[in-house]
Amino acid sequence: MSLFKRKPARSPDDGSPQSGDPDELTPDVSGSEPDGSGPDGSEPDNTGGRSPGRGPWDATEVDGPGDRLDVGSLWLPLVDGVELQLQLDEATGQVTGVFVVLEQSAVQLQAFAAPRREGIWREIREEIAAGITEQGGTADVVPGPFGDELMARVPGTQPDGKVGFQPLRFTGIDGPRWLLRAVFHGRAAIDPDAAQALEALVADVVVVRGSEPMGPRELLPLHLPAAAVDAEGAVLGTEEAPTRMADLSPFERGPEITERR
Repeated sequence: MSLFKRKPARSPDDGSPQSGDPDELTPDVSGSEPDGSGPDGSEPDNTGGRSPGRGPWDATEVDGPGDRLDVGSLWLPLVDGVELQLQLDEATGQVTGVFVVLEQSAVQLQAFAAPRREGIWREIREEIAAGITEQGGTADVVPGPFGDELMARVPGTQPDGKVGFQPLRFTGIDGPRWLLRAVFHGRAAIDPDAAQALEALVADVVVVRGSEPMGPRELLPLHLPAAAVDAEGAVLGTEEAPTRMADLSPFERGPEITERR
């Protein structure tokens, strides 16, 4: 069963992300540096964070989306109990990120273009850590299932006006000409057992880089799934779906569309 819900837009007087929102900590993705290549002109094996026989996968490594949900640059495996929330920029109608919610945990997924010659997760990880510590939070590099990741406590104002800290796990997986960033929220950010199901889901995500030239760190395009729009492009569904992210952290999120399974 699919349910769709569009949350209210932020006030036009304050379009900045809420404190503690991982989008606020995302490095600039508007770089214009052209894609690089190996010294001999070939494409190096840029697969940092991916174990042999385990994803996340590049689209060239699978035979189509199969039973995964196609949202553009990401093909997402969905299982029973999962809610998919697509973040929308209401000014443009573009999808800017994906949240996968399972019980008291969630993972935010975004894919970015990367050079052929090298991965970019280490550099981005250092920038995210610097941004968090400048805000008064903490960020420690620790080993994780996809390589080195950040265990962070991000400061922000809670609904009652008090300052709190939100635990987040920032994970990045370098693939061929792309970076998949996965940010774990809720129980998955602090409890390895609670994170296992979402980690398995991330490991089965397919990234569709495409052949068009893009600058490193540029967000790979996302779109609504075909089942979510009618022939005129209008978003389908009027039934209200409960928003679960509010149960996972004290920080308000932006406009979303939600699909439940």
